[in-house]
Amino acid sequence: MAYIGNIPAESYASFETETFSVSATTNYTLSHAVTNENEIRLVINGVVQQPGSGKAYTASGTTLTLSSATVSGDVMYAVYLGRALQTVNPPNASVGLSQLSATGTKDATTFLRGDNTFASAGGTNTPAFQAYLSSNQTISHDTETKVAFNTEDFDTDNAYDNSTNYRFTPQTAGKYFVYGNVNGYIGTSNINSNRAILKKNGSTIKYVNQDYRNNPVKSADTTISIVVDMNGSSDYIELFTLMEYSSSATVQVLGNSNRQSSFGAYKIIE
Repeated sequence: MAYIGNIPAESYASFETETFSVSATTNYTLSHAVTNENEIRLVINGVVQQPGSGKAYTASGTTLTLSSATVSGDVMYAVYLGRALQTVNPPNASVGLSQLSATGTKDATTFLRGDNTFASAGGTNTPAFQAYLSSNQTISHDTETKVAFNTEDFDTDNAYDNSTNYRFTPQTAGKYFVYGNVNGYIGTSNINSNRAILKKNGSTIKYVNQDYRNNPVKSADTTISIVVDMNGSSDYIELFTLMEYSSSATVQVLGNSNRQSSFGAYKIIE
């Protein structure tokens, strides 16, 4: 017979039965609790009995009560109509969200895998920090200089030193997105180049150089970013600058509450 949609899984199900040791009594104990007698089919000596009060039998919980006592030699068994023995996989696309049940909350960071073990889900982008230069910092011509980002917007794990070394030393291993910008200014001359330099453990891992020699400027902003592996114990990151200009005039890295020069990093969720 053909079907529209999924073939009913019940056509493959069988049901659990229980055979009783019969004696001269009206009271028997079921192996499985039932709500009422309609959840079992009782057969005595090959004859299906009628369930219900005032009829052949009643049942509640594990108590089976007959209206007439059995006698020695009777053969009696019950079929549990609600207990299928065979497990049937539901057809594809036949289960909706309303049929699912799970423990936990929508914000939980673990989930139960198919092998009954818990795995991580989601996470947070911490440790993380962002700092900025609160006032102008004077630097020397053509000299690598660490920018003293001295004011924090946030520092989730107290991993950034904003008073002495101006470095980020996260104590959690992983990949980190590191970013920053250096805004240079010279009022009486011209900037020929402005370089932002990221260093890990004192060694340059990336620099971005803005070259203005063909068109010198008085103000130059250079941005930089990179993804860095950190070991979670001793690795640290710092941001330096190097500027070249056309005279001995004073050049400065601009800093104020508008965050003209800033430095930050956060852990990437893997």
